[in-house]
This record gives sequence, structure tokens and C-alpha cells, in this order.
Amino acid sequence: MITGKTLIKKGWPAGPVIGEALRLAKVLKANGQSKKAILAALERVRTAPDSYTKDDPGYALAQAVIALRAPEPVPVRAEPLYAPIWGEEIIDPQAIEQLHNAMRLPVTVSGALMPDAHVGYGIPIGGVVALENAVAPYMVGVDIACRVMMSIYPANSTVMLENASKKDKVRKVMREETRFGLGARFGPYERRQHAVLDDPDWEATRLLKHLKDKAYAQLGTSGTGNHFVDSGLLHVEADGAGYLGIEPGTYFAIMTHSGSRGPGANIANHYSRLAQDQSTLPKKLRHLAWLSLDTEAGQEYWISMNLAGRFASACHHTIHRALTKRLGLKPVLQVENHHNFAFKEIWQGKEVYIHRKGATPAHEGVLGIIPGSQGHNSFIVRGLGNEASLNSASHGAGRQMSRKYAIQTIPKKQRDAWLKERGVELMAGGMDESPQAYKDINEVMALQSDLVVPVATFEPRLVLMADDGKTEG
Repeated sequence: MITGKTLIKKGWPAGPVIGEALRLAKVLKANGQSKKAILAALERVRTAPDSYTKDDPGYALAQAVIALRAPEPVPVRAEPLYAPIWGEEIIDPQAIEQLHNAMRLPVTVSGALMPDAHVGYGIPIGGVVALENAVAPYMVGVDIACRVMMSIYPANSTVMLENASKKDKVRKVMREETRFGLGARFGPYERRQHAVLDDPDWEATRLLKHLKDKAYAQLGTSGTGNHFVDSGLLHVEADGAGYLGIEPGTYFAIMTHSGSRGPGANIANHYSRLAQDQSTLPKKLRHLAWLSLDTEAGQEYWISMNLAGRFASACHHTIHRALTKRLGLKPVLQVENHHNFAFKEIWQGKEVYIHRKGATPAHEGVLGIIPGSQGHNSFIVRGLGNEASLNSASHGAGRQMSRKYAIQTIPKKQRDAWLKERGVELMAGGMDESPQAYKDINEVMALQSDLVVPVATFEPRLVLMADDGKTEG
């Protein structure tokens, strides 16, 4: 009698394949074959399963044996596709290596690296990678659709920073109309309202249904990491005024930076794990796993990512609406752009999914914002539509040292002196976000003069950030 123990002793793996082998053994025994002949027949199936067709009695066993095989690794390019780099001299070589890894994928069609680039997760911050019919959740990142938004108020509103009592009001309103910190949310009786909460896509998947209440609680919050609410002065020269549609001069402005908060992080983590679990990429590249847009998982992520983008935008508009109402002002202009996103675009006549991780769209004539650090200026820019960069530019100055290294090496007195010298009041902020931890925004801008042109300069005066030294997760 042949049993499962018999087969396991002969080297057969435990599991479903044993059941199929025993079923075939029963059929062969019924046909009068001896135990020795049956074991030999089973071994032939195990050693050559590909030779069995659907008409063979051993086909089911053959398929069970084939299912045990490790999937064939996805072939990757031996050499990466060429990808232009802006500001290579100020970029960590490890960040460049990260981009090169992404350029080896078979679904990659192009890429580029911006001058604010530094080492990230998946692809470098400042990396741009175009994939064909695929999205890679880890290339988009955890903080999906992180963005910057600026509200610009009438020229006479600069008094908000020049008058002591009005400046006190600005401080108070900045503190009260958002929430900073890891997991920050509003209480049940102070939650914000926005039409994004009625978006039907919250019902599209089980995960999105689960995340809707978290989105409601975190709507209008700013989180942590490098997110901020700044008040300052926007200087608009004659050359830039025409593009903005306002008169030259100096304006009071509020600028915010944050993303899709907990909902975005949950979406990113879920689909990143799913993509990596399904991937047969070499271990070194597994984090670059993608989801085909022809699959259910790919379509789910696409819907979820876009909803996270609308939610991130709603967070900013909710904050700006609250600030504007409390200050009794009406903006003359609002500018907004985002990064950490996969954009479906036509590039060189082909539909591609351009992943901009810490890089922003810079199509011809498109307005965007490139922020500096706590102590550096920021810029409203006009895109030049450079095809080599996949119509992209930097999303900021970019870090020149890690958070840990900044905390260990930058004295608080040094940071505070830097800010005081530039007339910046830091209302709250961790040492990991010290301006010295960042590249010089002016150098970064000079290195991408063929990608964007500044049309206005923002000088920070009041800066509010989380001071817990943690990043979004």
C-alpha cells in the first residue's frame, strides 16, 4: 500500500502534490499495476511534468508538481536606460544608483533625476521614472500626492506681518486651524467638511471603505516630517506679474506643505506589499515591483492613488479656507502643485505613467511652487516643458544630510541664529528640519534653469511645523 509517508520518505514534498500522487496511484492500482510500477510511474511524472498533456492520467499531478516551481525571475536590463541628471555634482551617488536600478526594469521607458535628489525608498527623492502600462506603488511613495499650496492676498494685507497685534492673530490662527504631529486628527466635534468625503470612490474597495473615517478625522491636518504652514511675503516683479495675473508688488501669502496623511500611507503600504509579493524581480530590485494596469490590483491602486490625491488637495483647501476666514481676507490668487504621484501622460507619442517621487510637473507654461527650507526663500515657477526631464522639476531644495545626522550635528543655537539673521520666526519645528540640513535652494534653482523660470519669490516670516522629529508613516 502506498501512503503519503511512503512518498515523503522518497523525497516528495508535503502538501497538495501528495494528494494528487495518491489519487493517481489509486487509478494505476485499479488498472492492475504493481506497487513498484506505480512508484516508478509517479516518479516519471515528478521528474518530467512538462511532458504530460490533458489527456494523460498523470496530468493533474504534473500540474501540481509544476506549481511547486519557483517562478522564473523577471528579466531586467543588464545595463540601465540612459537618464539625464540635473546637478549631478550635488547629488549623493547612492541616489543616482537608485535611479539606475529603476532604469533596468523591463517596463521602464525613460527617467530623469532632479537637482534636489537624495536617497529615498524605492527610487530617490527627486527621481522621475516613466513606466509603460504599469504603476509601481513604492515609486509613488508613502505620502501619496504630497503637495504645496499658496494663497496670495491683496497687496495691502502685508500689514498682517507688520502690525504686532495682527501678527499675533496670524500666529494664533496658524496654530488653531490645522493639526501637526504623527497621527494628528481633529476631534469628533471639530472635524472639517469637504466634498471629497462624498466621493463615490471611497466605496470602490474594502480598504477605501475602511479608510474613509480616518480621512474624515484627518481632513485639514498637516502631519509631521517636512510638512509646514508658513506665512510670509511674496515679491512679484514685473516679469512674473503677467504670468500670475496680478500687479507687481509685495503681497502677504500663506504656503502649506502636506499630503494624503493616514489614508495615503495605508494605500501605499497595502499595494506596495501586494506588488512585491507578486513580483519575481531579483531581491535587490523587489521594492521596485509594479502592478500592470491590465490587472485588478493595478486598477484598484490607480483608483486609490487618485482618490488619495483628491484627498490631499482637499486637506490644503480646507486649511486655506479656514485661515482665510479667520483672518478676514480674500485671496487674489491660489497656486497648487503636487508630487509623489503617477501621472498618466503622453510622452514622445506614447501613453506612459510618469512617477514623480519628490519631483513636480513642469510642463510648458504650468505654474508650480518650489519651496526652500525654514530659512530659505521659496519660488512660484513657470514650467518650460523640457522633454528630457519628462516635463519635470525639483519639488524643493532637497536634503543634504539625513534627519539623524542633522539632529546629531547641528547645534540648536546655530539653527536659531540662522533663522534670526533672516528674519524668520520658527513657531515649532524639529532639529531634523533645520535649514542647514538642506541644499541651498538658490543653487538648486540655478541648476534647473532650463526646466523652470521663477516668477515670484516667497520670504518666510512665520514657520510652523511638527516638532516631534518623526516622519509620516
